[in-house]
Amino acid sequence: MGRLQLSVAMGDYDRTRALYDGRVLIDGVDPIYMLLNPEEMFFRAMRSRDFDIAELSFSSYVVKLARGDCPYIAVPVFLSRAFRHTSIYVRKDRIRTPEDLKGCRVGVPEYQLSAIVWARGILEEDHGVSPRDIRWVRGGIDTPGRPEKIGLELPSDIRLENAPEGVTISEMLDRGEIDGFIAPRPPGGRALHNPDVGWLFDDPTAVAKAAYHRTGVFPIMHLVGVRRSLAEQHPWLPNAVQKAFGQAKQLALQQLEDTSATKVTLPFVEEQVKAARALMGDDFWSYGVQPNRATLEMFLRQHHLQGLSPRQLKVEELFHSSTYETYSI
Repeated sequence: MGRLQLSVAMGDYDRTRALYDGRVLIDGVDPIYMLLNPEEMFFRAMRSRDFDIAELSFSSYVVKLARGDCPYIAVPVFLSRAFRHTSIYVRKDRIRTPEDLKGCRVGVPEYQLSAIVWARGILEEDHGVSPRDIRWVRGGIDTPGRPEKIGLELPSDIRLENAPEGVTISEMLDRGEIDGFIAPRPPGGRALHNPDVGWLFDDPTAVAKAAYHRTGVFPIMHLVGVRRSLAEQHPWLPNAVQKAFGQAKQLALQQLEDTSATKVTLPFVEEQVKAARALMGDDFWSYGVQPNRATLEMFLRQHHLQGLSPRQLKVEELFHSSTYETYSI
């Protein structure tokens, strides 16, 4: 039997580079790689199901999975992770504490984005600010009229409105028409340079480190999905995908540690790697279910509480059955 020729959509990261440059192979697969930005990749994966293997938005995946109509089955490979305390911007001239956001209007590019699920989780679990305490205003960051990638069925007590036609949430933040802004990217245009606009947390890194010490949660933004029909036809495929992505990540970490010539355009790399290991352990960017169970459980809890999934999924429902166990030699 020949190798499967499959399309693979993913971001251009150090942890995926060994796949598309050929140093790491996916067992039994001849891949056709496409390096895409998240917005295009997620839209095409969920709207037109364009890819055989794809990097997916964690939130979009859970929305579709909870409804029973997801075209992909995930493997526990987490290509994007980030502490999202830096994703919350506010009008500093009126908002001084997280609790001040109660009763306010906050702009989001899409209600269901993974980064925003995590940011709302921070506000609720650490500061008692519920999604129902805020009026959400949906609009593009830099381009007006951004729609949700997938249709949502939100509870009636989640207040979500669209930004005025032709207006971005960055413009609304700059003019003071909204009190806050949560997104995976910073606000654009004049808002980014407005002295009255800034992070909600004055030292978001310190707050994030304290949260990690307390919870052990390192937020997951993106995972990898295999077309469900392919996984059913070739049950060995999800495990082969997980293995290859794991090998690619290990090569990236080895290169990061080679400080004879720094591989990233950033000073103090050696110190940052040492600090990450001191805080989070040697495997600070872990794949697999068991090392990430607390993170997965928090996300599923918040996803349901925020009205995005009609029931709270269990971790055991998220991934292909073959990926919950690992082998050793």
